[in-house]
Amino acid sequence: KGFGFIKDADSTKEYFVHSTGLIDRIKEDDEVTFDLQEGKKGLNAVNVKLA
Repeated sequence: KGFGFIKDADSTKEYFVHSTGLIDRIKEDDEVTFDLQEGKKGLNAVNVKLA
């Protein structure tokens, strides 16, 4: 698809992530770290990499 959502384990909030924000190749249920960046519709996950 090129995009998806990441759920924050601490707050259970979900953040939009685009494939351009990925550093590592990830799949569903992988534990990752990420930074948040303000986007057009709220916070986006960027610099996403495997934990």
